Amino acid sequence: MGSKPLNLSFETLKSLVPSAFTIAILGAIESLLSAVVADGMTRTRHDPDSELVALGIGNIACPFFGGIPATGAIARTATNIRYGARSPVSSIVHAAFTLVVVLLFAPVVSYLPMAALAALLMLIAYNMSEVKHFVRILRVAPKSDTWVLLLCFSLTVIFDMVVGVTVGILFAAMLFMDRMAGLTSGKFLGVSHAGLERAVPHDTLIYEISGPFFFGAAERAVSAFRHTNKKFHNVIFLMEGVPVMDITGLVAFESLIQDLYHQKAKLFIVGLRTQPASVINRSKFVVSKHIEIADSMESILSSGKLLNK
Repeated sequence: MGSKPLNLSFETLKSLVPSAFTIAILGAIESLLSAVVADGMTRTRHDPDSELVALGIGNIACPFFGGIPATGAIARTATNIRYGARSPVSSIVHAAFTLVVVLLFAPVVSYLPMAALAALLMLIAYNMSEVKHFVRILRVAPKSDTWVLLLCFSLTVIFDMVVGVTVGILFAAMLFMDRMAGLTSGKFLGVSHAGLERAVPHDTLIYEISGPFFFGAAERAVSAFRHTNKKFHNVIFLMEGVPVMDITGLVAFESLIQDLYHQKAKLFIVGLRTQPASVINRSKFVVSKHIEIADSMESILSSGKLLNK
């Protein structure tokens, strides 16, 4: 009423995008969480893609009719199931009933005491707060997850939901990267590795890399070579345990290969999975060094390409 029309500009978009992103993430998480709870109560399985597509279409369309973003609600979903709902038809009936009340009985609903509505909202808020789950997470979750939960909770209460969710996502992402980096390691293996039938030349170094080979873990995986001064004629990289590799991991790997190439070592890569193989095969540097890529140790030993001096 009497307000100026919203002008679409870069400044407007810049101010709206953070809140829109946060609301979208919250809506997706809340809806999927509601679906998981419903699955546990009904012993069914939901389709996450269908849930999010339907949620997105509904939230895109609702502002044109004066609506606000909505999500799947745990409290109402659980109540619906407790009273016998077992199919999406119950949600349709619920939505239709709510629409009828808004369109036809809004004047009657306006006579409801505000104190009663406040009490109802407090009950809904309590049901949605999942106090039991909150306490259980504090009791059994790792300390890092507990601190993220408390941080998000505090920021949401003190400031707003946008700040709480944004900071929470950033901290959760950093913790995830740290945990993934902790899974990545590199170690030297003896020449009798894996019960090979053929003898491995004594001047051969077998180095096994395992875990995700990305920017948070690449340096850790290749750091062992920084502490060895011995030169080898053959260096074999076992990479069967590397599920993924990113460009930063490739750069660290290329740096290691460069050092070994200057030492005139014959280099081999064994057991590449699909994704790391596609990254390494696109590297002109690796290809230019004529590095042998094999499926197994036995194929290298049987090929006679190992140097024995």
